[in-house]
Amino acid sequence: MTILIHDRENIKNENIFIDSTEEATIISDNGKISPCICCFGCWIKKPGQCVINDGYENMGAVLSKCEKLIIVSQCFYGGFRPFIKNVLDRSACPSTLPYFKIKNGETYHPKRYKNDYVLSVHFYGKISEAEKETARKLIKKIAKNQKATVCFYNTFEEVKRV
Repeated sequence: MTILIHDRENIKNENIFIDSTEEATIISDNGKISPCICCFGCWIKKPGQCVINDGYENMGAVLSKCEKLIIVSQCFYGGFRPFIKNVLDRSACPSTLPYFKIKNGETYHPKRYKNDYVLSVHFYGKISEAEKETARKLIKKIAKNQKATVCFYNTFEEVKRV
């Protein structure tokens, strides 16, 4: 399954980057997502599920089912727009276990789900070289053990043409 997360309201029904024959889920801003409050309820009260009931509480489980994750976002200082960041924040803890492991000198939480997916991130907007470098580092951290690509575009229209 392919999952497309995007920050554009006007493309809710457009399947950019998605073949019409493949199973896909499109996640877009419905104006109701709440930010993660770092309460760790997804580890303690409802393991694997966010305690905030706003329609995005199962993001960890949703992402665990994908083979391909596509993110389209305007670049904000080398990162994602707030909606995209909220989706990723709300899926981070629920998709991991509350234990610590050390690998290559870094401490991390092991995955709750065993899937690996191919990640492609498409940033658009007026992006400086410093922001591009920050974005590349961010995606490298997010996709630590997964295949990932990062692309930059001047406008959203360029993204749609790919």
